[in-house]
Amino acid sequence: MALSKLQKDEVVAEIVDLLSSSKMTVVAKYQGTTVKAIQQLRKDAKDNGTKVKVIKNRLVIKAVQQSEALRGADTSALEGMLLYAFNAEDEVAPAQALHNFAKANPTLEFVGAIDAAGTFMGAEDVKALAVLPGKDQLIAQAIAMLLSPVNDITNALSGNLHALLDGVEAKASA
Repeated sequence: MALSKLQKDEVVAEIVDLLSSSKMTVVAKYQGTTVKAIQQLRKDAKDNGTKVKVIKNRLVIKAVQQSEALRGADTSALEGMLLYAFNAEDEVAPAQALHNFAKANPTLEFVGAIDAAGTFMGAEDVKALAVLPGKDQLIAQAIAMLLSPVNDITNALSGNLHALLDGVEAKASA
């Protein structure tokens, strides 16, 4: 069933909100992917805060033109059967969600991504982003790296203290 002009305007307004709040919007071709697989993708992507939508490209292009920040974005690659993954929290999460899904469903293919500044990134750049560790993993790695010297000093002091106690105990029992 075709959408009325009012319904299309509502969809465009929703897309403008999603695009403006999203740090990264990843675009992928889904031709040949089953509806059941797309539903599973939506469910899996929701776990990391990513929202996946299948939207007519005309409406997305209209939304990009209406958005102040994205007005200059290149939309020439938005052709064919595309789905859009939005995430307001993490730039890498939508690419990772689609990349993980594409491992089991090779019919999904990256087209590119639009960042918050309105820059369009190619498919190869998105693939490179998809294999990066997530925000939480990077924070955990940085904390572990910062705590490493502290742990080393604690272990060294603890080892010397145990050796001293062993020596005192040996002297006391002799």
